[in-house]
Amino acid sequence: MTIQFYKYQGTGNDFVMIDDRDNRFESDNLALIQKLCHRRLGIGSDGLIILRNATGFDFEMIYFNADGSQSMCGNGARCAVSFAHFLGMCDVSTQFLAVDGAHHAEIFGDEVRLEMIPVREFKDVEGDTFIHTGAPHHIRYVENLSHYPVVKEGAKIRYNKELYPEGTNVNFVMPNPDNSLQVRTYERGVEDETLSCGTGVTACALLYGKENGLNEVSIHTKGGLLRVSFEDDGNGGFHQIQLIGPATQVFSGTIAIKREETSSL
Repeated sequence: MTIQFYKYQGTGNDFVMIDDRDNRFESDNLALIQKLCHRRLGIGSDGLIILRNATGFDFEMIYFNADGSQSMCGNGARCAVSFAHFLGMCDVSTQFLAVDGAHHAEIFGDEVRLEMIPVREFKDVEGDTFIHTGAPHHIRYVENLSHYPVVKEGAKIRYNKELYPEGTNVNFVMPNPDNSLQVRTYERGVEDETLSCGTGVTACALLYGKENGLNEVSIHTKGGLLRVSFEDDGNGGFHQIQLIGPATQVFSGTIAIKREETSSL
């Protein structure tokens, strides 16, 4: 089996992209998805994205984490928009479908502005905060973020079954004097720190904006700079949320997969 793929990255969050308008990719074959995302045995990525036709939309984005689980992915969605435009599936303004519903996005050069779902609930969790931005996110403010044990502490929270029976992503945040944020994220489904997490920085920006009366926050991740803009909905939450940042095609190619290679993963 030979698969044509494209590799995209958005502030270091990287994805295998597959044009599946002919519905031939075996999206129920989780071992195959794990193989393609494996950084030593496959192409290597934080996740895999399939683009398919969808009635009433320009396209549907189907996202898989590297372990085969599904969720919404902000940086992945921005890359999916860039990929769909490359394929001719959409113009510079698009409406598409994801696991958490419909999204609007616009392309400005290499930058993609993605509209996220409204957020209305900020939940206190043992002194930290939980926010769902299409994916679950636990947020903790820390000092000296560059030396913080993100993987060790992130895994503790992610696998705390009493707090999160189905797990969660975990974000560690340090504000800068200019009201920008530094954010590092332990991602569920990757089970490691990633260079950036779009739904994660969105959650962090909303929390910080709520606490400080802001409607736009810049976020520095290991993979680069993102911006999140938003408007108060008048009921304690936010709408018109936009995740803004670059989305870049890195390379394309084909990979040959033997069926027996996926059976042991």
